Amino acid sequence: MRSKPHDMAMAELYRSDPALALDVINGILEDGNQAELLVVLRQLAQAAGGVQAVAEQAHLNPTQLYRTLSPNGNPALSSLTAILKAMGLRLAVRPLETEIPAHMA
Repeated sequence: MRSKPHDMAMAELYRSDPALALDVINGILEDGNQAELLVVLRQLAQAAGGVQAVAEQAHLNPTQLYRTLSPNGNPALSSLTAILKAMGLRLAVRPLETEIPAHMA
C-alpha cells in the first residue's frame, strides 16, 4: 500500500500538472487496473481540495468516499461519475481504432 506522504506528493504533482493526471488515468483505464485507478482518483481528490470537499460536491458521504476510493473499493458507475464530475472530469468512450468498425456503425 502506498504511504500518505506519497499520496500527498502525487496530489501536489497532479495539482501542478493536471495534464499529467489525465495521462495517468487514461493509461490506467487502458490497462484496466481498478485498484490503481482508485488510488489515483483518491490522489486527485486530494489535489481538488480534499476528499471531504469532493464528497460534498458529489453529494456522497465522506466516509463512504474514502472506502470507495480505497484500493479495494468497487464504486457504482453513478458514484464514479459523481466523483469525477465533482473534480471537473467525466468518463468517455473512444474507439480503439482510428475509425469505428463497420459492425459498430
